[in-house]
Amino acid sequence: MSTPTAPAAPAPVPYAALVAGTPVRVEDREVRGAHTHVRVYGDPGASHPLVFLHGLRGDHHGLEPIVAHLVRERPDVRVVVPDLPGFGASAPFPHAVHDVAGYAGWAADLLAAVAPEGDAVLAGHSFGSIVAAATAAGPAGPALRGLALVNPIAAAPLDGPRRALSAVTVGVHRLAAALPEAVGTGLLRHPVFTRVASTAMVTTRDAALRRWIHAEHDRYFSGFADRRTLLEAFHASVGTDVSGFAPAVGTPTLLVASENDDVAPLPTQRVLEGRFARARLAVVPEVGHLAHYEAPGEVARALADFLRELPHNG
Repeated sequence: MSTPTAPAAPAPVPYAALVAGTPVRVEDREVRGAHTHVRVYGDPGASHPLVFLHGLRGDHHGLEPIVAHLVRERPDVRVVVPDLPGFGASAPFPHAVHDVAGYAGWAADLLAAVAPEGDAVLAGHSFGSIVAAATAAGPAGPALRGLALVNPIAAAPLDGPRRALSAVTVGVHRLAAALPEAVGTGLLRHPVFTRVASTAMVTTRDAALRRWIHAEHDRYFSGFADRRTLLEAFHASVGTDVSGFAPAVGTPTLLVASENDDVAPLPTQRVLEGRFARARLAVVPEVGHLAHYEAPGEVARALADFLRELPHNG
């Protein structure tokens, strides 16, 4: 008689111990009429604030691996990670449009609330990089010590090497907009759509890491408030890029690019670097657009080095 085989133990979650050991508190706020869910990582008395904006369809969870590495390396930094309005645990704007201008105005108000001294570094990943650049470039933008853009969208996605896939994605969103709301929302939240998007972005050859990244997207990729919010933000993400804001940014700027990123290809990052008045480029080797999952330690080290370069950093 054969002995039943015990079920395999679940694979360890990458970065779990590091994230679990990082101090965090919640500071929910009302910003531009929207309930905004905010996580603050690190020592609450740390002298240097960094506000970090996540990418499209994400929330604070996606940035936690970078944040945990950064706080360990720089305990004098407290990292403020909000869920963008309409995503994660943040409510959508009650009246404003979820476009780059709407998010940039919200980000400026959030910075004024969490860093009233005007000494914050503003960071953003992917779509968050567009919002961060627009915030820094605004005519009444907040005073910043620095701007850090991780996997920044340097050129319009519809003009890049993945233009065919981008065009299909645009078509899916247009179809979702044309369908009855419940059906359209179901399409945008469909697990197959999530898995296709996840598979298209993952570059790691580590099978366990790939499975975890897909699971993260399964958990959080559909955490948007409603169809209107997502469609507004999506069209902003494919119709805007960082390059148009760069010439108006005088703040010291770090660009963290990935060697194999075909959403924001490295050659476009080199061009983008030259459009800023005071920028430098750091390249993370052998990863793609999901550097926050595939190489968070390397991204955190680039951010830590940048923070050391800034004046009055201690």
